[in-house]
Amino acid sequence: MSAPTTDSASRKARRDAVYAPARNWGPGFIIKLVIMALIDAIGVYGIYSAWTVRSMPIVIVMIVLVIVANVVYFARRAIPAKYILPGLIFLFIFQVFVMLYTAYVAFTNYGQGHMIDKDDAIEQMESYNSQLDPSGATSTLTLLAKGDDVYFAVVIDGVAQVGTTGEALHRVEGAQVSGDAVASAPGYTVMTTGDIIAHQREITSMRVPVSPDSADGTLGTSNGTTASLYRPTLVYDEATDTLTDTQTGTVYTDDGRGSFRSADGGKPANDVGWRTGVGVANFARLFTDSAVARPFAEVLLWTIAFAFLSVATTFLLGLALALVFNSPRLRGQKFYRVLLILPYAFPGFMSALLWRAMLNTQFGVVNQTLLGGADIMWLQDPWLAKLSVIFVNLWLGYPYMFLVCTGALQAIPSDMMESARVDGASPWRQFRSITLPLLFIAVAPLLISSFAFNFNNFNLIFMLTGGGPTHGTDMTKPGGTDILISMVYRVAGVDNGNPDYGLATALSIVIFILVGAIAAFSFRQTRKLEEMA
Repeated sequence: MSAPTTDSASRKARRDAVYAPARNWGPGFIIKLVIMALIDAIGVYGIYSAWTVRSMPIVIVMIVLVIVANVVYFARRAIPAKYILPGLIFLFIFQVFVMLYTAYVAFTNYGQGHMIDKDDAIEQMESYNSQLDPSGATSTLTLLAKGDDVYFAVVIDGVAQVGTTGEALHRVEGAQVSGDAVASAPGYTVMTTGDIIAHQREITSMRVPVSPDSADGTLGTSNGTTASLYRPTLVYDEATDTLTDTQTGTVYTDDGRGSFRSADGGKPANDVGWRTGVGVANFARLFTDSAVARPFAEVLLWTIAFAFLSVATTFLLGLALALVFNSPRLRGQKFYRVLLILPYAFPGFMSALLWRAMLNTQFGVVNQTLLGGADIMWLQDPWLAKLSVIFVNLWLGYPYMFLVCTGALQAIPSDMMESARVDGASPWRQFRSITLPLLFIAVAPLLISSFAFNFNNFNLIFMLTGGGPTHGTDMTKPGGTDILISMVYRVAGVDNGNPDYGLATALSIVIFILVGAIAAFSFRQTRKLEEMA
């Protein structure tokens, strides 16, 4: 019975030797402690920042990540996790979280007019819909600065009170009062005349709540020296979740889509919406809303055609050149191959910009030099613009296909081709029955990946045509060369200032599903090629 005891003791000794460094307060442990302290500090700051903007999902995720990091790096038995945890964290933040957040936004109305939460929207509507109090009550105003923020300071019942937009007036301990005005306040700086002039627009548009109860009104100023009391004309009742117009008596209720509406569908004055879930409404718009469905169908067809033609043309040209320059009888193969792959050495976006200049109708090299001063609108006519996009993409993409096909051709066994020649097979029969099938087995996955890349080839479209030619001055409608991914960019409103992130993310998910389905089908066909071989 002594052997098991001895074995157990030896295993314990080895285990203690392995984990002994974790128990020592040596330099290594001190360094780890300092690094983890910095990581914890960054994590706590991230949690606080997310808490201040009321982003509870991010708060929860940050707390979990901080706890997991501390458990892993201070636990004695988590040595493997110490190495993979950083990669897993970055994978979660930059891949999983982004995908989940994109999916979340697709089921909301997040966009222009619906970019804040409900409480902020109510506060803004109450602030925007107000009028001067009939009593004409005013207070002497002192303008204070704290960091980049401007604060109102007034004396109410002999007490100095300070507030700003979104932060009701509150008492400030240690503030100095001179007559009926605030002379100074700890932590704040009294604004000079120059500061007031520099911030005049911001100051005159401010509305500072008198108290947490919105019914008590807000303070505003038109001259920076006197604060006037404004009473809200829209009052929110939390119990019934309604807004009431005190002048007309109209009651506005939550319509479930991020807005307040009256019984007849009317909007309150200075209407402000908020973010909320809308279910599958964004996806339904892609197929039922005529203003979206028709452009979506047109762009989808062009996207499929563009991706297919891009792959087909670049592959055929690359294969043809590879066959020509793979002949052992051709001299200077290396030199010619270097020349052929030069377009691949230039940044794609820069090449697209150069081609955009070359295809300029009035000043481009193509019209003025190559075509003797012709007036061809390469990028202004919808069909010519499509042709130009495919041609430029051919110039950019054929070197890649040339390299791939050259490598695949050189990998075909020479004895197989020799046997075919001995059997009397013609060059065309050798190419059709041996070269092409073996070539497809090698390059088919690359063709699929190239199709997926061109399906989302935003850089070329954006740099060469900007998605144009556009439909008049309406920048929200897809242009003649817009593909789905550039349509997402246009719908997202990056350039036109009218974003609809919910619809844009729904469209991006549809693109993901389409590309995934096409890739899955293509890979299945590729396996059939391998079985035939």
